[in-house]
Amino acid sequence: MTDDKAAAPAPGAAPRCFGDGIALYEAYHDEEWGVPVHGESALLERIALEGFQSGLSWITVLRKRPAFREVFEGFDPERVAAFGSDDVERLLADARIIRNRMKIEATIENARAVVALHDSGRTLDELFWSFAPEPVDGPRAATFADLPAWTPGSKAMSKAMKKEGFRFIGPTTAYAAMQACGLVDDHLATCPVVLGRAGATEQGTAT
Repeated sequence: MTDDKAAAPAPGAAPRCFGDGIALYEAYHDEEWGVPVHGESALLERIALEGFQSGLSWITVLRKRPAFREVFEGFDPERVAAFGSDDVERLLADARIIRNRMKIEATIENARAVVALHDSGRTLDELFWSFAPEPVDGPRAATFADLPAWTPGSKAMSKAMKKEGFRFIGPTTAYAAMQACGLVDDHLATCPVVLGRAGATEQGTAT
């Protein structure tokens, strides 16, 4: 994920991993990033948006997210899988979204891959979550520079999903999706989300 420059947190406040100073970005960081995501439409959306983000800042994608949801019909796999060439041209003409032919076509192909999984008695949820690593019991990263851009697990996910017909999901995009969907929890050690969890645990223990 690439990030826009944002305002610094208030004096004395712990900085977020990203998003400080932009309300939409802060809400995404606090309420969504790293929270487990399940369900075919929800996962298809996250995979698609991570692909659209490639080369851009994530806040750009977040601002266009409502329009993406509208034009891709809630990322319902069956509906998106039925899109044809006319739909591609319609989306390319819609200035509310990121107009990239390869990424649009990849999203449609990914929906068709989900439908193919269903036809074989499987789900995207099962495939995606099969790559969730075992939780690591150790210190959290202090900075984003300490986090990997990809892992052997995300490389394996990328390879498996490409085999099933998914596109635009290399190891780096796969790892970003793993972070976003809660397969891994990469909130930094000093992040207020992490500190808030620790405080809640301490309060629960005290009572």
